Amino acid sequence: MVERKVGFIKMASEKKTIGDIPEIGVGMIGHAFMGKAHSNAWKKMPYIFWPPAAIPKLISICGIPEESVAEAAKRYGFLEYTTEWKKIINDERIKIVDNVTPNFLHAKLSIEAAKAGKNIICEKPMALNAKEAKEMWDAVKKYGVKNICDYNYRMVPAIVLAKNLIMDGKLGKLFHFRARYLQEWIVDPDFPMIWKLRKADCGSGALGDLGSHIIDLGRFLCGEVKSVMAVTTTFIKERYNEATKKKEKVDVDDAVASVVEFRNGAIGTIEASRFCPGRKNYNYVEINGEKGSIWWDLENMNNLWVFWKEEEPIDTRGFHCVNVTESYHPYYENWWPHGHIIGWEDTFVHTAYHMVNAVINDVELEPMVATFEDGYKAAVICDAILKSSKSGRKEKVVY
Repeated sequence: MVERKVGFIKMASEKKTIGDIPEIGVGMIGHAFMGKAHSNAWKKMPYIFWPPAAIPKLISICGIPEESVAEAAKRYGFLEYTTEWKKIINDERIKIVDNVTPNFLHAKLSIEAAKAGKNIICEKPMALNAKEAKEMWDAVKKYGVKNICDYNYRMVPAIVLAKNLIMDGKLGKLFHFRARYLQEWIVDPDFPMIWKLRKADCGSGALGDLGSHIIDLGRFLCGEVKSVMAVTTTFIKERYNEATKKKEKVDVDDAVASVVEFRNGAIGTIEASRFCPGRKNYNYVEINGEKGSIWWDLENMNNLWVFWKEEEPIDTRGFHCVNVTESYHPYYENWWPHGHIIGWEDTFVHTAYHMVNAVINDVELEPMVATFEDGYKAAVICDAILKSSKSGRKEKVVY
């Protein structure tokens, strides 16, 4: 049996009283969709992972315009708000900076936070490109701060179980990895221009927004990528800019399809699109090996489908569904009785738990957590996919 590399979460062995549990200051830069998701997680984490290493104290949140961030501070439970990000980074009360800004701000703000000695959670994709991502990784290494690139789907219990099955050798040699991340939300030609459709703001379109998630899952589950070959396309090439009242060119991909080779000999496919009517948040992963197969999809995130070649009785052999909610499944001793499912937002609770535990106890982050190194490597693969889409050739992945 292969040694298990991704362990289950273990509760603290010694009981604490409320007075024994310290607080740890959290500052957030950004306050929209992901600000809501992350704020929920900081508040929810302590009573799920009880007793926690520390209780997050939401000190200050930053954003613009002022009236919007002021409302967010009140709604999410922050003590203060500001429109100046440097005030978050320079606040001595804050030990963890949560960067949920648009992509073009990830590198500058995270590097400055590292220089100030702050531990950092940064939303994905980590940067506009691999060059920026490498600078971010170098910064957190130089200044010795804990760091997470929030590829949160790694921390779905069913995905951690899948990783453990692979590491235990249950699938044997891996043959295939195939993944699709499909949404529908910009298929309407009248959908207006936003920052996620502008290269200077986001780096890439469906590739960075959706594809980077399944690229990270490919690395996490199957290992390092050797090469890629890809095509990208932009279906709607102009969008109406409501601010300027003019049409603006869309200079990022609407969809991407890529073939990948892994260093261990497995091959795979990665597809991402925001032009799939009927697909809300369809993130699907399947892995085939010599001893069996597994598949999972985000819209049914508590279930893992498995097939074992040697399973008996032979006349009913086939895929079967494992409801990953038992107390012995990853994370679940901290959640609800079996069958009482968790949701998408709870993956961020796991992020908060891992960061607080790593900072307070000064330990390495658990293997299921994506660090800035993982964020950089995902960015390298994204860059190689974009390069292949232009060259029409297979491109090597060199970290």
